[in-house]
Amino acid sequence: MPPNTRTLSLSEFRTYLTNLLEDDALFVAATLRGKDGTNVTDPNGSVLIHPVRIKAQKYFQFAYHNFQKVTHRNLPLFDAVEHLIELLHASNGRLNIRTTQSDEQVVLLPNGTLKLTTRPTKRRPAALTHDRVKNYILQEGQYLPFLHALGIMTQTGQVVPSRYDKFRQINRFLEIVHDIVKHLPKQGPLHIVDFGAGKAYLSFALYHYFHSVLGREVRLYGVEQKSDLVAFCQQLAEKLQWTGLSFVCSSIEAFKLDSPIDLAVSLHACDTATDDAIAKAVQWNAKVILAAPCCQKELYQQLNAEALQAMLRYGVIRERLTSLVTDVLRAARLEAAGYAVQLLEFIETEHTPKNLLIRAVRSPHVHRQAALQNYQQLRDFWHVLPRIEKNLPLSS
Repeated sequence: MPPNTRTLSLSEFRTYLTNLLEDDALFVAATLRGKDGTNVTDPNGSVLIHPVRIKAQKYFQFAYHNFQKVTHRNLPLFDAVEHLIELLHASNGRLNIRTTQSDEQVVLLPNGTLKLTTRPTKRRPAALTHDRVKNYILQEGQYLPFLHALGIMTQTGQVVPSRYDKFRQINRFLEIVHDIVKHLPKQGPLHIVDFGAGKAYLSFALYHYFHSVLGREVRLYGVEQKSDLVAFCQQLAEKLQWTGLSFVCSSIEAFKLDSPIDLAVSLHACDTATDDAIAKAVQWNAKVILAAPCCQKELYQQLNAEALQAMLRYGVIRERLTSLVTDVLRAARLEAAGYAVQLLEFIETEHTPKNLLIRAVRSPHVHRQAALQNYQQLRDFWHVLPRIEKNLPLSS
């Protein structure tokens, strides 16, 4: 088959690269070469990247070949993606990627976009361990009082069979958190807010990870409007003697906090509650935002792209497009606010069969004006006015 060539914006390339590197069955290795065409056998500013496992965690090893010397650096997924983008810009070179299905070449163009050329091929996956149980941050068989109290684990440390999906979801979430730890302050207490905490499975898991696993001082606030859930969670936090974890009965809009926020979390907040949480986090200058939206209904009636009326007349298609358009607009607005954004596939729940997770890290390298133009073009194409813009006016 002939090669396929397409042009990607920086935002599109970031998402493409994240999804590729995250897929153990697809990504094999990559080589970054300078303008002079050097490669790893002729060491003059080239880098080889491949996945490795270190203490049950997945990293990407960068092997730098310079002046007959090789140095190495291991980075988690998010850092690896950003570092690759930085290297590509710094070298003004080309990135060659090997997958199990293709050979791909990425070239940075003078206008800042990237040309991706794909040539189909077949090869074996990278040699990585795929034992999901061994790779969990929370290990089955290790008794954790908070999981037992939440009905996920027995007193012997075994996961209750009917709660295994929740156990997987918590671990998947902690893997994503693991990737962003380096973007949080390294000294002093961490300030974290979980908007729409619900029964607070992830609030407790977050606190356990930062406090018990990483040994950090944490001030974590779970915000929830249902008073019975707040009372239950607060009682459990006190029983565990987790003094840095507290729960507040409040709406997202009404919640106030004097301290700066390092990490803002909003998982499965329904419809525009996700926009409220994102806006609050941006207004607080949160360093990292993690949001898994749910039930995106707001734009269902608003979508009105003339060229796509043949698609929009089908309710199920309109519903799916509504979710995608809503989340992309959220991502674009976050980029315009100065965040490097990735859209990741999270994990299915009883509420949502397929999830996207918005991961946003405040970064000085984001081209905010270009992101704002992207947002406006997308909004105008669909003829919508989303809640995220109402909460975060474009002038802010």
